[in-house]
Amino acid sequence: MDIENFPQKRQKNGFIHQYDRERTRSLIQAAELSFLRRVAGLSLRDKVRSSDIREGLGVEPLLLHIERSQSGWLGHLARMPSGCLPLEVFQTCPTGRRPRGRARTRWRDYISRLAWEQLGAPPEELMEVAGERAVWASPLKLLPPRPGSG
Repeated sequence: MDIENFPQKRQKNGFIHQYDRERTRSLIQAAELSFLRRVAGLSLRDKVRSSDIREGLGVEPLLLHIERSQSGWLGHLARMPSGCLPLEVFQTCPTGRRPRGRARTRWRDYISRLAWEQLGAPPEELMEVAGERAVWASPLKLLPPRPGSG
């Protein structure tokens, strides 16, 4: 199943609801496990737990990999010198009228929530904590380890 073909309900203005984002996460996990089952030579009828399949293949969950890489990008972003385009885009607050309906979830809001839930870093101090490589790397190590890394 291609990610472009995932069914998603969209608002009138084209943005995706929070419910659909969670549903997309669920579909990504289902597609990932379908692939891992095929790689392992198993089917749903074998009734093998997903965690056992991942452990046997030595693979970490795809969503955990995505969250870890996004947290790493935030640390890289925080250490950028001022004037770099990615940092300016991250810090920019849009002006003007917004479309009707629920406000869009920005990547900044998503990564702040992720850092709060996974690492315990409050959103106000996020850029200061992420800016120090040694301090930021230590909470990232507290995330569940990659299988087979030791």
